[in-house]
Amino acid sequence: MGMLRLDEVGALLEATPAMLRIQLSRLDDRVLCWRPAPGEWCIKEVIGHLIETDRIAFWGRIRQMREEDHPTLEGMDVNAVAAARGDDEWPINDLLTDLGALRAQIGPMVAGLSPEDLARKGRYPKLGGDLSVQDLVYEWPFHDANHIKQIQDILQAWALPGMGELMRAAVAD
Repeated sequence: MGMLRLDEVGALLEATPAMLRIQLSRLDDRVLCWRPAPGEWCIKEVIGHLIETDRIAFWGRIRQMREEDHPTLEGMDVNAVAAARGDDEWPINDLLTDLGALRAQIGPMVAGLSPEDLARKGRYPKLGGDLSVQDLVYEWPFHDANHIKQIQDILQAWALPGMGELMRAAVAD
């Protein structure tokens, strides 16, 4: 099994906002703000989560590990951050523009990390051990893919009621 090169990780991270823009920019808030169940995020909140995890959980922690020797890395209360952001009040194109601007900076920075950078570590009490810069770099596209799938699941749930009984039965198998 292979491993992505850093330039490929950077390219994936940079591509995510454009891919989401193609799919989401023409949908209105009745779709983008719909929650599949109480307590679950809407699509706009998923985008806001990607923005904040870029700033805090990924690039923020990587920057901290590069600047400090073996720092303690703080956890992130993702639901509190989502509630404080109020993303359902923002136009989708503004959210995607913010994500795109971040990723335009982050992609090249990830691609430019040195082997010494990748080896740097920080203590992460939430998981009871150390994380390395490399751990975070390779978790990042995995994290993106997980939330892209979450958006796809929301869109599937939104489309389901419009399907006839025959097709609903077919997709339930």
